[in-house]
Amino acid sequence: MPEYQVLHEKARSFYPRYTRKAEAQHQTHYCPGCGHGVTHKLIARAIDELGIQDRVVLISPVGCSVFAYYYLDVGNVQVAHGRAPAAATAVKRSRPDSIVISYQGDGDLAAIGSAEILHAANRGEPVTVFFINNAIYGMTGGQMAPTTLIGQKSTTSPFGRSIWNEGYPLHVCEVLAALEAPVYLERVALGNSKQVMAAAKAVRRAIENQVRGLGFSLVEILSPCPTIWKKNPVEAQRWVREEMAKVYPLGVFRDRTKEAEPRPAPAPPPALGDLPRILEIGDGAGEALPPLPKDPFADHRIKIAGFGGQGVLMLGEVLAEAGLAAGLEVSWLPSYGPEMRSGTSNCHVRLSTRAIDSPLVAHPTLLLALNEPSLRKFSATVEPGGWILYNGDQLPADCARQDVHVAAIPFTRLADRVGDARAGNMVMLGALLEITGLLPEAHIDYALRRKVKSERWLELDRRALAAGREAARQGVTHAS
Repeated sequence: MPEYQVLHEKARSFYPRYTRKAEAQHQTHYCPGCGHGVTHKLIARAIDELGIQDRVVLISPVGCSVFAYYYLDVGNVQVAHGRAPAAATAVKRSRPDSIVISYQGDGDLAAIGSAEILHAANRGEPVTVFFINNAIYGMTGGQMAPTTLIGQKSTTSPFGRSIWNEGYPLHVCEVLAALEAPVYLERVALGNSKQVMAAAKAVRRAIENQVRGLGFSLVEILSPCPTIWKKNPVEAQRWVREEMAKVYPLGVFRDRTKEAEPRPAPAPPPALGDLPRILEIGDGAGEALPPLPKDPFADHRIKIAGFGGQGVLMLGEVLAEAGLAAGLEVSWLPSYGPEMRSGTSNCHVRLSTRAIDSPLVAHPTLLLALNEPSLRKFSATVEPGGWILYNGDQLPADCARQDVHVAAIPFTRLADRVGDARAGNMVMLGALLEITGLLPEAHIDYALRRKVKSERWLELDRRALAAGREAARQGVTHAS
């Protein structure tokens, strides 16, 4: 029997079988003549040659790029439109030994993702980016992209690109070459076999740079899109060679691979036992919270709302700090308008004995409303059986509910008597603690000492807390 030598075969980094719907098992997602399939082959072959299949994580966003995870048998993360460089950064920093590849189209990288790619390149993130430039939005109907050529017409730009209306085509390699950090930037094309062979070398080199521990690498690939260009595959390749390459010259725009030093390894994370010392949360952390009546699992969802300047965010921070000191799971999420004073402001606080699934508080168990607009906006969202604390003598009649508890107390007026109306948030906190027993006094005082650096204000806040407790004890509260 004659001996045979296999000279070319399917890359091992491809799945043995591509998953498609039953009626499409015989075809890929890509149109005839599309550059994505060719680029996939180049990437898969480079991965095989470098022996890194088990280390690769491919980041693919919205658009035709998203289909990559059907074909490449590597780690795959699918992300929102334009956000692949940010996700790639997160994966690389959390798993430094991985080989992270961001695979993006021009409508993704150069449009909505332009800030992401610019800053990832400027930071010199040690990832590899493959930028498929076909000068249109391939999946979303051929609308004009930042890379659409002058005069080039598409489905949603029938008059072509005008420099006076849409500006000039964006040259990504040239823009990134103005930055100091990138190690390797090259533009290649898929216009004929010779160009494909050159592209294969650039693809391998960009991945190999990461294997060597070097910095940011990007390869821009001029790619045919026959369907949206309304051309057959041969005409589309000719367009790449004769039209796109005129506007986007091929070549190396940055190559510092010879002098580039491997990036230093990231510092190891601190031991869990060191976190209290690092975060300065050791004092009082060992004190246990009193058990909540009839509820072995505490899960307080708190919405604090009012005008800017009323101490809404500060009140939330004190609760969060005290919760941390008590050993609870804690989240604090602010939301405020553009005005520092008199604008709307609210924050979400969660204190739980279990892991917190989301920092958002859509249906609070506790609503602390420092003004009437906030009361009207959020009172209907309070869970039945929950509490509303309102900064006023009584609730407006049309805000009354029969299924929640209400404490209407003029917190700001009481704070003014204590010494400063701006301490109304601490009067409210004192009433909250008296009514609910939410947190021990020692933890709140610990949080105040961390957040308030002025001795005058620290003493004033302590008096305000006491005033709030006294107001609650005097029976100012009532059930609605």
